Amino acid sequence: MYVAVKGGEKAIAAAHRLLAHERRGDLGVAELAPEQVREQLSLGCDRVMNEGSLYDRDLAALAIKQSRGDLIEAAFLVRAFRTTLPRFGYSLPIDTAAMEIRRRISATFKDLPGGQVLGPTFDYTHRLIDFALAAGVELAVPTEAEVAADAGVAPRVTDLLAHDDLVEPDGEGDLDAAPGDITRDPIRFPVGRDIRLQSLARGDEGYLLALGYSTQRGYGSSHPFAGEIRLGEVEVEFVPEELGFAVSLGDITVTECQMINKFAGSAKVPPRFTRGYGLGFGHVERKAMAMALVDRALRASDLGEEIVAPAQDEEFVLMHADNIQATGFVEHLKLPHYVDFQAELGLVRQMRAEFEQTRAAIAADLKEAAE
Repeated sequence: MYVAVKGGEKAIAAAHRLLAHERRGDLGVAELAPEQVREQLSLGCDRVMNEGSLYDRDLAALAIKQSRGDLIEAAFLVRAFRTTLPRFGYSLPIDTAAMEIRRRISATFKDLPGGQVLGPTFDYTHRLIDFALAAGVELAVPTEAEVAADAGVAPRVTDLLAHDDLVEPDGEGDLDAAPGDITRDPIRFPVGRDIRLQSLARGDEGYLLALGYSTQRGYGSSHPFAGEIRLGEVEVEFVPEELGFAVSLGDITVTECQMINKFAGSAKVPPRFTRGYGLGFGHVERKAMAMALVDRALRASDLGEEIVAPAQDEEFVLMHADNIQATGFVEHLKLPHYVDFQAELGLVRQMRAEFEQTRAAIAADLKEAAE
C-alpha cells in the first residue's frame, strides 16, 4: 500500500510539471502576462468573474492564464480563492438607474430619452476573420474625449412604462428584508426570486443561453422583447457598523438587461407586461439576456401560468446551472472506480450466466414440445 501511494505521488508531481510545460508552450513565443489577458481578453475575464462569483479582474486574468484558457477551470480557481476571503457584510443595492452608461439600447423604443448608445459591441461587425490583427495593424480607436462624450445617465425604459401601469411594478416582497445568500446556505425549494437571481447570475452562460433559446422556440409561454440593455459603471456603497452611514467602495462595471413579456392577466391582475431581469459583472450582454429570459420563465408559477417546459422548472434549472458543481460531478468519473467497477462486473457476469441458463431452459422446453 505504501509503495502504491508513493508511486501515485510521483506520477502526480510529474503531471504537474508537464502541465506547467504545456501551459508555457513554445519558449520562442513571448510569455503571456496576466495584464494582457485582463486588457485584451476582457470578455473572458468578465465571464470568469461572474461564474467565479467575485469581482476582481486581475485575479480572473491570472486564473485564465493558470487554466490555459479553460474558463470553467478559471472560474473554479476564483471561486475557491473567494472562500478564503473575510466577509465584512453586505453592500447597499446598486442603483443602475444612475449608471454611467457606455452602452444602452432598446429593441422596443427607438427614440429613448437620453438616446440610444451603441457602445462597444460585435452586433454591427462582419463575422469575418480580420487577418490585419495577426499582422499587428493598429486600427483607429476613439480618443478619451470621444469615449467620455458617450457617457451619461438616463432613466430606464421600464420606468417609463410603469407610469402608465403597462408593466408590473419593479421588485417583489419586502424591500427591507435581508435577501438569501446561496454562498452561505444551501438552496431549499421552493425558493424566492432573490435566490433564483443569485443562482442565475453565477450560472454557466452556455447553459442559460440554451434554456433562454428554448423559451423562444416554444418551450415556455413567453414572447420576449428586449426592453433595455445597458452597460456602464455603478457605485458600490457599504455601511460600516462603526460609522452608521454609507461610504463609497468604488465603481464596478455591470451589464443589465430587462426583458418585457406580454401577460394576458388574471382575475385579479389586468393585462400588462411582465419582467425578466438579468445582471452581471462586466460586459456580459449575452449572459444578462439569457438570464432575463430564464428568470421570466421561472416566474411561471408566480404568475399562475402552466409549467410545461424545462426552463420553467425551478428545481431543474437551478440545480444544474452551476458549472462548478456540474464539472465536479462529470469529472469525478475520471477518478479510480476500480472496486465499484469490479463489483458491477461481477454482477453483470452473474446476470449473464442466469440469462444463459434461462435461455437454455426455454430452448430445451421448446425442443421437448416439438418432439
